[in-house]
Amino acid sequence: MPVQNIRGVEINYEVVGEGGPWVALVTGGRRGYQEFIPLSRKIAAQGFRVLLHDRRNTGASDIRIDGDEGEEEIWADDLVLLLERLGAVPAFVGGTSSGARLSMLTCLRHPQAVRGLLLVRITGGAFAAGRLPNMYYGQFIEAARRGGMAAVCATEQYQERIAANPANRERLMAMDPQRYIAVMQHWLDLFLRGPRAPVLGMTEEALSSIRVPTIVIPGNDNTHSSVNGLAAAELIPGAQLYRLPIEDQDIPLLSFTEWAPYEEELANALAGFMQRVDAADPKETS
Repeated sequence: MPVQNIRGVEINYEVVGEGGPWVALVTGGRRGYQEFIPLSRKIAAQGFRVLLHDRRNTGASDIRIDGDEGEEEIWADDLVLLLERLGAVPAFVGGTSSGARLSMLTCLRHPQAVRGLLLVRITGGAFAAGRLPNMYYGQFIEAARRGGMAAVCATEQYQERIAANPANRERLMAMDPQRYIAVMQHWLDLFLRGPRAPVLGMTEEALSSIRVPTIVIPGNDNTHSSVNGLAAAELIPGAQLYRLPIEDQDIPLLSFTEWAPYEEELANALAGFMQRVDAADPKETS
């Protein structure tokens, strides 16, 4: 797969589709982009070019544990630079879970780069706020305290990233564990700031300030409770709400792959929304 050097970090990416409006889709958690390939192909078949990428510290991209801003802010700035490098701005930007949060943050930080938002499985509420900080940061801080960088490298998530990009092990092992802990703690502190609902870390004022066309497709587990998706759709001016034929389940988390039976409908809903936006405000798509 191709890579682009974005602010000194090699970012792994893929473009699905040959022409049409640009769409950037971002997966949830710290997962690589591979799980979005089937969805992207379905969207590309309806006349779009879909950019998939592994954010820094995810997938096969380089690991760089550094930065004064929050990790999601760093991801948002990286994404816009990658889009600009590919001549893909303005683009529709969207994703699931943390990818949805990243999309909103990208719009708030770089409104000129975002043509519309595709928000799927919005994360919010007390359950998510209690679960995600340890998933993203706490467990790795504890590993570093317990056994240094070797213990960090031995965790399941980092094992996946090292397998995808073996050079990441050398980068991690070269880090001072105390520096790693300090950066991860800083990112955790920033992640814990702000509201819990309806969108984790995002104020109602920020949601109400979004001015691009937006579609919201709520999730259906405790981390992505539909109530938060519904509330976000109410707060974002003019947002279109689309509900899949699913019911909330009282379980911590459904993986995106478990939505496979609805992927065709999801792709059609997102593509149809973008086609309507494009018809109302056509841009250069060649």
